[in-house]
Amino acid sequence: MKITDVSAMILRYEYDESIADAQNYFSARNAVIVTVKTDEGIEGIGEAASFGGPPESTKFIVENELAPIVIGEDATNIERVWKKMFDRTRQHGRGGIIISAMSGIDVALWDILGKKAGLPVYKLLGGYTDKLLPYASSGFFSQSKDTKALANEVESYYEQGFKYAKIKVGRNPEVFLSPLPNMIEANKCNYSLEEDLERVEACSKVAHRYGAKLMVDANNTWNTYTAIQMGREFQKMGVFWLEEPLHLDNIDGSVELAAALDMPVAGYESEVGLFNFREYIRRHAVDIVQPDVIWSGGITECIKIANLAAAFNLPCLPHVFSSAFCLVANMHFLASINNGGILELDRNVYPLRDELLEEPITVAADGYVHMPQRPGLGIRLREDTVAKYRVDV
Repeated sequence: MKITDVSAMILRYEYDESIADAQNYFSARNAVIVTVKTDEGIEGIGEAASFGGPPESTKFIVENELAPIVIGEDATNIERVWKKMFDRTRQHGRGGIIISAMSGIDVALWDILGKKAGLPVYKLLGGYTDKLLPYASSGFFSQSKDTKALANEVESYYEQGFKYAKIKVGRNPEVFLSPLPNMIEANKCNYSLEEDLERVEACSKVAHRYGAKLMVDANNTWNTYTAIQMGREFQKMGVFWLEEPLHLDNIDGSVELAAALDMPVAGYESEVGLFNFREYIRRHAVDIVQPDVIWSGGITECIKIANLAAAFNLPCLPHVFSSAFCLVANMHFLASINNGGILELDRNVYPLRDELLEEPITVAADGYVHMPQRPGLGIRLREDTVAKYRVDV
């Protein structure tokens, strides 16, 4: 079964009120959806991450750099296709946008293989569970959201039955080495470290009332000593984990941080590829490993990352923050591994997650998200949603 065509399209949702994490200010969110066609008429769909840059660049890489490499290859030889893409782009990329673009093609190929085999992807990968326990991931900054509103938001998730919720911290311009001053709208939604502690404490009190867990995510903005100081305060509040607090290249600092704290350090979604994750795992720089199949190298590479984590007795819980394709692809990955855990479920308003599929991913009455059982990724696009949010470039 030969690959005959590879294409990408951009979907965009614009917010009425922007949201922010520790680095980024989102007036809109984009999704780069990748389609791979074959000579047998089987098509696969995936997604390529475009975080931190224009989605047009990712689309260009998919269609102009990677498509010529993979067209004519056997779509079922996924390892071969992955290695060929990696080797042919090694001098040009080795990370970042190249790996993200490769990820979209890789996910689409697994969709094709599942359809060819008549199995959902997670079962094709070996299968471990048919359902996943989700956690509510939101708590972003916005100009209208004060600490009380944030605590009320978190409480709403626990009221819905979530046992875990995650909020953002780290938008602190006074922290040395923070990238925030160089980012877009850097002067908006800023908080001091003391105010961040107050935000977390308010949400932690809500979590304790419900017998639930709270996690915090600093999105790569703190230096080592700030992360240690804040982490120790979070521990006193009963925070469940501290996510991605340091710059990606500060592996030494992450080693020091993980050793200094009694609560888990989770990360690093922004990292790509097995070899880069190897250093975090081998050096015990993280306690929870967080790749993303649309960002870190596709399902193919994330399985290897998860297996390496398992060899060091570490759990692997993917980052999930994009369209429904990102969600479903990461679900199949997570449901196939034996060192997985809870599923990140973005709760921000986002039609490209909730309205993109004919059968949206929802939390069932038992509190779990149940795996699609149709072959491949097991999902179908809603063409009306695509037409509404598609951006022509």
